[in-house]
Amino acid sequence: MNKISSSLSSFLASFCCLVAILLSWSAAGSESDDVFSLSFEELLDIEVTTQKRPQKLLDVPVAVSVIRGSELERLGLFDIETAQQRLSSVSFRKGNTTRNSMLSIRGIGTVSFSVAAEPSVSTLIDGVVMGRSGQVFRDLYDIERIEVMRGPQGTLFGKNASAGLVHIITRDPAQQFQASSDVYFTDDDEYRAVLKMSGPVTEKLSASLAVLRSGYDGNVYNLFSQQQINGYNRKGVRAKLKYALTEDTSAKLTLDYYKADDRCCADVEGLPAGRQPDSDAAPDSQGIVSGKADIDLHQRLVDHDFATRTLDRARGVGLELSTDVGDYQLVSITGHRLWDNTEYREGDYTSTGGTAAAPLFSVPFQLHDIGPQQWKQSSQELRIQTQEQQDFRYQLGLFLWHMTSEREFTRFSSCQNNSGQNDQVLEQYPQLTCLANDIVSATADMTTQLDNAALFSAGEYDFSEQWRGFYGLRYSKDRVTYHHQRRSNDTYGRVGIGIRPSDEDTAYNGRSDKYNLSARLGMQFLPNEQSRAYLSWTQGFKGPGYNVFFNMTEQDTQLIDAETSDAFEFGYRRTLAQWSVNATLFYTRFENFQANNADISGGVAITRLTNAGDVSTRGLELDVSWQPNANWRVEASLARINAQIDHFNCPTGQQCTSRAGADVPFSPDLKYSIGTTYLQNWAGAEMQLSAWYHFTDQQYSDLPDTRGEFSAAALLPHQRVLNLHGSMGWQQGKYRLGVALKNALDEPYVSTYSGDGFRYQVPRLADRHWQVYVRAQF
Repeated sequence: MNKISSSLSSFLASFCCLVAILLSWSAAGSESDDVFSLSFEELLDIEVTTQKRPQKLLDVPVAVSVIRGSELERLGLFDIETAQQRLSSVSFRKGNTTRNSMLSIRGIGTVSFSVAAEPSVSTLIDGVVMGRSGQVFRDLYDIERIEVMRGPQGTLFGKNASAGLVHIITRDPAQQFQASSDVYFTDDDEYRAVLKMSGPVTEKLSASLAVLRSGYDGNVYNLFSQQQINGYNRKGVRAKLKYALTEDTSAKLTLDYYKADDRCCADVEGLPAGRQPDSDAAPDSQGIVSGKADIDLHQRLVDHDFATRTLDRARGVGLELSTDVGDYQLVSITGHRLWDNTEYREGDYTSTGGTAAAPLFSVPFQLHDIGPQQWKQSSQELRIQTQEQQDFRYQLGLFLWHMTSEREFTRFSSCQNNSGQNDQVLEQYPQLTCLANDIVSATADMTTQLDNAALFSAGEYDFSEQWRGFYGLRYSKDRVTYHHQRRSNDTYGRVGIGIRPSDEDTAYNGRSDKYNLSARLGMQFLPNEQSRAYLSWTQGFKGPGYNVFFNMTEQDTQLIDAETSDAFEFGYRRTLAQWSVNATLFYTRFENFQANNADISGGVAITRLTNAGDVSTRGLELDVSWQPNANWRVEASLARINAQIDHFNCPTGQQCTSRAGADVPFSPDLKYSIGTTYLQNWAGAEMQLSAWYHFTDQQYSDLPDTRGEFSAAALLPHQRVLNLHGSMGWQQGKYRLGVALKNALDEPYVSTYSGDGFRYQVPRLADRHWQVYVRAQF
């Protein structure tokens, strides 16, 4: 707690200085920004921009889920990993680093270590498309809402939204002065402070500033270093300026900076690895018993001599211009972003690997990786759209996007000669040895460039008061270019674990262009003010790529063809005085599905990014809200999904059995959340109580092998998490004190199987902990 007090004291002192500078904003008066109100009308009047114009959620013929920023703050949902519990159609795969984590929607996503492949789920921040999902796997603060669009969204949003997209919208500057501090801390020394100011500067200019500081020691203990790990130290700042140039023209400028040192995410040994059996970090597990993995879900120890760690630094600027010209509106969105990501990965998962002067594999080996990477991206969107009053409402747009990335990946590992790999070198240099403590290394330099240009159009036409048609079209060109060069750093060119001999140093180059026309057609039925139904057909497109990674071979120079999808969707929405129901039936088929596929390389089983085949996903999604009175609300969301392989492309040179009917990874058949919130005035204060229960069915974390068989270790058990919240507010919410019990049932779980028959990721919410929340407004 001393660490928390010290960090918060310095942070609050800095904030007081900022308040003193900007107190002039309060001249126009101040308004309360209490995020804990409970209004059913507000719930029904939520506006979204899923069709790139503000519309009520009820009127949008798109399967969309919305999490409001007030809910993120009230429930203590600090990032996408925790927020996805409230999104029944969304799953999150946690990797060792942010760049290796991924999102799936309706069971479809892309797991890849390649620097020349893109995700199936697109991510945006304030209308700017992110080149990699990892750019949004960070702290969420000062958020207006998160919109999750399920199913292909490429005709309007393009840029590889073949499975869906996640759009994070940050808060705009307020019309009256506001300043607040939100502080969270837990019983296991996690803290988070968010300081915000917002309001008018002049009659035409308003501004906002939000500052973040957070930290956590971690939920896993490393016996070797005697330190907690899987924690973090993060800071961020976001500034917004909104300027009304004229009555019809406005400009919005956003600047943000984020820096994170994540001592994360170490794989725990959930099943016996046999590499360090005498360590106290060995799991309490019988291994695979009768075809079922006995995973040690309570494992919170590792014994690693190299810290798995991620350093992130992101900077961005976005400019949105909007002007009305007669019956039209012109919109321009310009974005430029930089993202630096460096991973340090423990690959042998021991503290004794590479320490013995003995040949492999009589003793443990060492394998450590270091991989810095930098992304630079620029994007420009221009569109013209009609005003809302017309029967035929449409928009025409141009989108340009450019991204470059540079990665230098170095592997340090034990020399390997168990099959005579280094016999020739040892004969040439008799004084040379090849033992576990002889560490060799190699480096791969990888550069990629991805370009996208597109023309798009979307619109609606009111045939009558009850029938509306809608369409979407997008014509795009994708270009992917890469260069890969690997070199041995060993003077003698010796082979090591995961390191090829120097005579196999490689240099590859490639480029591919792909054109695509995607369409969307549908009809919407509007029988009355409370009901909406729609039927749509939508095409999705995800551009081509290459499997560019450290040990790239000639086989990986083959083009991975574009991923395409066709989706059919029926949606129904109904609102009454106390009820809101949103139901969706869907079926989507994907061709040339890009996935990490089981393969054999040099006698070693690996996963290789390929066009794995054709897959499909179908199911039912349901969101329900019930508010019997002004003080009580019940909400529930459910997704029943069957995502499966329809056709499997066997890797070249391999013999495979059919995988038809097998599950797609990270596609739980059932996922649901149910929660209730109660509001009551008590003793001159506003009391609020809430409870949320989240269930995720068991799911596979990998595709089956070439025999069509799933690894028993890859089946993740179901997850059951109950979170309880309570708070008291005074003076119309100017001051609030809250407490939460996360994972109240103390149900442990793992979120990802990382491979090798024993490695798993343990998320933050896998352990019960208390959280205290304090808010003050000025």
